[in-house]
Amino acid sequence: MARAEEFVALSDAALRAVTGPASRHTALIEDAFQVLIEAPGGGVSIAGSTKDRTDAKRAILGLAERADAGVDIAEADVRAALSLSRQGRGGAGGQTLISGRRGPIAPKTATQAAYLDMLERCDLTFGVGPAGTGKTFLAAAYGATLLLKGQVDRLVITRPAVEAGERLGFLPGDLNEKVDPYLAPIWEALDQIIGADAVRRRRDKGEIEVAPLAFMRGRTLSHAFVIVDEAQNTSRLQMKMVLTRLGEGARMVVTGDPTQVDLLNPRDSGLSHAIGLLKGVKGVGVTTFTAEDVVRHELVARIVRAYDADAEARKPKPDLEEP
Repeated sequence: MARAEEFVALSDAALRAVTGPASRHTALIEDAFQVLIEAPGGGVSIAGSTKDRTDAKRAILGLAERADAGVDIAEADVRAALSLSRQGRGGAGGQTLISGRRGPIAPKTATQAAYLDMLERCDLTFGVGPAGTGKTFLAAAYGATLLLKGQVDRLVITRPAVEAGERLGFLPGDLNEKVDPYLAPIWEALDQIIGADAVRRRRDKGEIEVAPLAFMRGRTLSHAFVIVDEAQNTSRLQMKMVLTRLGEGARMVVTGDPTQVDLLNPRDSGLSHAIGLLKGVKGVGVTTFTAEDVVRHELVARIVRAYDADAEARKPKPDLEEP
């Protein structure tokens, strides 16, 4: 029996985005929902069961909405749209941040949209979850937006200098040269958003400042947007110290993955401890990302799920007492 078909009208920009290079995007949608997609002109035709057509159409309309808003659609966006559609959701929502060098920057998943909304509403935001979910990139994008609009005077970026047991003293060069390798993800994000030349100029003027976490002690950060990255590697005392640096007109975002602690004593990690203490406190928000929010290569999401499943299996089982 022939499968029913449905036509979805799309703008030229949306059609190009949904189709993708060499029809790669439509192939991903077809594989995900067991449908057949053709582009006869003016839109796409979807053939499949009622449920499969509905899921595919939801993903296509979500991508079309982003494309019509000027967002450059990549395979990561398609995979995110597929994940949202499986959950019965349409577009990620949330407003576009700024026009980066590769086009407007907007949330790719519902969790990312909630994260950006929390950054807007809260003075202190925690973004926690696995690598590849956009925690650091979106924090940098939001901070750059505030800086470009003149809503803050400085963008301050800090992280603990702990990585596989290494310490700053073993690295060559001056302070900036010692710190920069640890902040490579932040620089990559800012370069994508406002360009390397603009980043360099603003850094020279002191509008973008980087420093190891230890250098935050004794300071008051006023009229600044502060990013504390890789916060799972802060001790409890370090976390208290940096959280209490907030001054007038300042906001802070703390990002990290509680499952990737490099401290000699992982139980001393300040990230999970701070979230447990402060969750529910007025002005504090917490966004938790999962493997479903991974927007890197699709294999990264599968790797995260595998490690999560292994961690769950290794949890000690409670002893059951005989009645």
